[in-house]
Amino acid sequence: MIESHSAQPNTAKSLTIGVFDSGFGGLTVLRALLPLIPDAHYIFLGDTARLPYGSKSRETVARYAVSSAKFLQAQGADLLVIACNTATALALPDIQQALPIPVIGVVEPGAHAALTTSSFPDGPNHVLVLATVATVQSHAYTHALNALGLEASEKACPLLVPLVEEGWTNHPVTDDVLKIYLTEALAAAPATRTLLLGCTHYPLIEPAIHRTLDAIGHPLTIIDSADAAARATAALVAQQFPDRSSDAKPTCTFYATDSIEKFQRLGSNFLGQPVAEVNLIDLGG
Repeated sequence: MIESHSAQPNTAKSLTIGVFDSGFGGLTVLRALLPLIPDAHYIFLGDTARLPYGSKSRETVARYAVSSAKFLQAQGADLLVIACNTATALALPDIQQALPIPVIGVVEPGAHAALTTSSFPDGPNHVLVLATVATVQSHAYTHALNALGLEASEKACPLLVPLVEEGWTNHPVTDDVLKIYLTEALAAAPATRTLLLGCTHYPLIEPAIHRTLDAIGHPLTIIDSADAAARATAALVAQQFPDRSSDAKPTCTFYATDSIEKFQRLGSNFLGQPVAEVNLIDLGG
């Protein structure tokens, strides 16, 4: 179990990794990071006061994301992970330009992970991306996958995030909704071999997705973009911070811009362990 730290400046010599999301879905990225980079101090920020990002303009999302990223850098982050598909899709270049530290998002790692499943003996691989409306409208995953030579289609699934946040990860209603979404998407792209989860909420319903695919007789290789982003981050850390000192046990400081009680309650489900303390901050409008 990670140790929670209060909102104090980090004075340890070990690597400090900032993780940013518009809410708490990005905790699935942190959950995947912990065993891969166990000797780091993590600072997680959920910009819960200004979500949902998906209903905002690109300029507004960029402004919010850059201010959040600068806050994490000011807290001592040596590297930043944008654990938010919308912020990655709409604002990653802005964040990278604004910060002097390495910044990694979730889209490119997910696309590269899908590339590893691209060879099939009986035909080309087609990648289906399940994501929120905002991420689909950005076409960020399609652009990233096409750049790697992969065909792609995207399916917006607006009901899935509220179902996950309701705690209905293993519920007949969620199975029914998944069946509708997947049946529609696969009818439009029957050559699909790989399913890319383009939302950090979706790892919590991966068992339900497997179950639904089995029920409709169309099994797919599933790529979790949260896990892919964590693995890409671990590779980047090994490359750019080879001489970091090791504390052997991860520590974490949590920040949210609103609703810290909700963050603790729902965040524990996403992280897979209790979120003991969340610090409330105000980043403005």
